[in-house]
Amino acid sequence: MVRLTRAQTQERTRSGVLAAARAEFAAHGYRDARIDGIAERAGASRGAVYSNFPGKRALYLSVLAADAEAAEAGEPATAAAADVSSAREALAAIARVRLGTDLAAEVLDDDASREAYAQLLTLESLVLGLALERLGRPGRGVRAAATALTLLAGAHRLGATAPGFPDPFDVVAACELLADLPPDHGWPPPYLGHVSPAAVVDEPWPPGLPPAAGDGVVHVLGLHRLEAAEESVRTAPAGADVTIGIVTGDPDDLLPLARLVLARLRGTLARTVPAPARPPLRLLLGPTADELAAAAGLTVVDDDTEAAVRITGGRIVARASGRGAGHAAAAADVTPRVSDIGM
Repeated sequence: MVRLTRAQTQERTRSGVLAAARAEFAAHGYRDARIDGIAERAGASRGAVYSNFPGKRALYLSVLAADAEAAEAGEPATAAAADVSSAREALAAIARVRLGTDLAAEVLDDDASREAYAQLLTLESLVLGLALERLGRPGRGVRAAATALTLLAGAHRLGATAPGFPDPFDVVAACELLADLPPDHGWPPPYLGHVSPAAVVDEPWPPGLPPAAGDGVVHVLGLHRLEAAEESVRTAPAGADVTIGIVTGDPDDLLPLARLVLARLRGTLARTVPAPARPPLRLLLGPTADELAAAAGLTVVDDDTEAAVRITGGRIVARASGRGAGHAAAAADVTPRVSDIGM
């Protein structure tokens, strides 16, 4: 009989707790599910459950995140997505895919989680808005995407309290019409004109970490500052590789929420937006994002973290931190100096 290592035993216990939680939530819903019930199903103690998850919410979100990630990995881009050729068609497709999929309000029952979810939705709106722009919507598409997500969330909540209302076909049609929402002039925010330039440096960037080919912008953001992702995306030169590393000071409780939203976003893009229109924006979290933060010089991260570096030829050539860091790093002048080219 092969003896399991401590890590293998812990992973088996964690997997068993997750499977038990999935069954408990399926049987009773989030509100009525009990930690004692999950422990009993898993054949474990309450202490074993709490040693792996801080509470019921983290368990619930971990189950949803794991299921969303598995669905995304097992479902390639649909043929319907390849047929989408306009922002109007994309918004209708997004509405059909996302209608009825929002989180129940009772799951996010504290300020920190609600703020994190608001910022994650802002990030989703940015990515979907960029896709609408690439499909021909004039001007900034973020407001149209955000309004569609708002309408869909409202329809989901109303449908839960008034079954049968509203009509889902009307909701999809309304989202489609958002393609004609007046151009959004919300960019750039005024404060960007007052951001200090990035510091010019010359430091190594660890091989194996994004960006591809050693050139681009890495923007590290805490869960409460994700709205700043637009700064590096909009400011970076055309075609530049932009990577957003998402970090948090409360990974046990908030990382499952971020995993769920990012998996949901990737699945939405795969099913509703043709590959050429998907924004070339890399979103990373977990251990890889922590590695990016360390490589960018951060020793401690929290939900308000904001730092960015510009990388050229596998070396950090500019560094910025605090409000406006993504804009400063992306806008940095990285033109080779005479001394750099041996003249």
